[in-house]
Amino acid sequence: MIQSIIRYMHGYVKIRVEGYSPERFLNLCSYHQIYIWGLTPCGNAYEMYMSLKGFRKLRPIVRKTHTRIVLILRVGLPFFVYKYRKRKLFFLSLLLCLGLLYLYSSFIWDIHFEGNEKWTNETLLEFLETKEVSPHMLKSKVDCAQIVKDIRKEYDDIVWVSASIDGSRLRIQIKENEDTFREKEDTGGNQEETKQPTDLIAAKDGVITSIITRSGVPQVHVGDTVSKGDVLVSGRVEVVSDSLEVVGYQYQKSDADIFADTQMHYEDTISTKYKKKYYEKSQKNLYYVKIGSWLLSAGTLKNTYKEWELHTSEHQLKLGESFYLPISYGRKVVKSYDSKEKTHTKEELQKELSENFEQFSKKLQEKGIQIKENSVKIHIDQNAATAVGELFLNESITEEANTEIIEIERNEQDESVRTDD
Repeated sequence: MIQSIIRYMHGYVKIRVEGYSPERFLNLCSYHQIYIWGLTPCGNAYEMYMSLKGFRKLRPIVRKTHTRIVLILRVGLPFFVYKYRKRKLFFLSLLLCLGLLYLYSSFIWDIHFEGNEKWTNETLLEFLETKEVSPHMLKSKVDCAQIVKDIRKEYDDIVWVSASIDGSRLRIQIKENEDTFREKEDTGGNQEETKQPTDLIAAKDGVITSIITRSGVPQVHVGDTVSKGDVLVSGRVEVVSDSLEVVGYQYQKSDADIFADTQMHYEDTISTKYKKKYYEKSQKNLYYVKIGSWLLSAGTLKNTYKEWELHTSEHQLKLGESFYLPISYGRKVVKSYDSKEKTHTKEELQKELSENFEQFSKKLQEKGIQIKENSVKIHIDQNAATAVGELFLNESITEEANTEIIEIERNEQDESVRTDD
C-alpha cells in the first residue's frame, strides 16, 4: 500500500518494448539500475511498468539496442497536475478540502459504547458531559485514563472499562456485573483498600455442594443445609493459649468459592388476546440533514393519523472505517395502521412461553448459575397462559457481611501474701 502511494506521488508509466533485441534492453535496464515491474510478454514484445525518473533515462539504451518504445499509460500525481495546471481554483479548493479534513481530524465527532446493557448510551453520555467529555471536543483534551477512572467511580456495577480513540471516534468498552466494586480515594488521590474484616454469609437457602476457602474460617461443610443469613466463612480467627483457652482474635477479609443446590420459583404470564396491526399504504416522510447541532429538514412532519408509528433512521458520514464527519442524514417516517384484537392459538402461546423460558435460562447460565432440573409447566385458560414451576439450581450463594468484633475481658487478680509472726 505504501509503495503504491509513493509510486503515485512520483509518477510512473506503462510501456511496450519492441524491436530486434528486447532482452538486451532489459539487461541494460538492470545494469543502469532502472527498476521495472509488472513485466509481461506480449508476442515478440514486452510490456512493463517503470518510474517516470527511470523512463527519462531510456534514450541511450533505446539507441544502443535498436528497440522502439511505445508509451501505453501515464499514471501519477505529476501527470494529474500537468493536465489541470490551468485550473487554479480547483487546486485551491483541493488545498482547502485537505485543510478542513486535517482540522476535522483533530476533533472527536462520535462517542461509541460497547458492552453496556443496564446503562443506556444516553445515560452514559449525560454523565460524560458533566465531566466535559462530549462530541465536537478536541482530541488533545481527551484523557482516556481519566474517563475510565470517572466511569468506574460513578457506576459501582461496571467492573471493567476501556477508552480509546479510533480515528474521530471515542470508543468506550464496558463490562457490567451485579457485584459492587467501590473505590475510595484519599485527599492526595491515592486509592485505599477497605480493611474491614468480613464474613461470608448465605444469600439464600440451600445445600452446600462445594467449598474452597482461601481466607477465613469455614463454618459449614459439603452436605450441610444452610438458611439465608447463616455464616459460611468467618473472618474472625481464634487465638488460643497452650491450655487451649481463647485469649484473643485475629480478623481478616473472608474469601471463598461456595456453591449450593438452591430452589427458585418461576412464573411467566402472557395474555391470550393481542392487537394485530394492519399497516396502510399511506405514510409521511421527513428528510433531514444534521450538521453538528444544526438540523436542516425538508419541511415539517404533520401527523393526522389516529393510530401511527414513528420510525427514524440516521446515518453519519465517514471516510474509511473510523474517520467520522460531523454530518448526518436521515429520514423520519410516520406509518398509519388499523389494529384489531386477535386471540393467540394454543401453539403460539406455548411457543412464546417456551422462548421466554429459554431466554431466562440463558441469562442464568451467563451469571454462572447451573439449572439442574425444572418442573415448569404451561397452563392455558381463557384469558391468559402461564408457565409456572420450580427451578432446581446450583449456584454461588455467598455475600459479604461485616464481622462482629469481640473483645475479651481479662480479669487480673492480685494475690496478697500473708505471713504469720
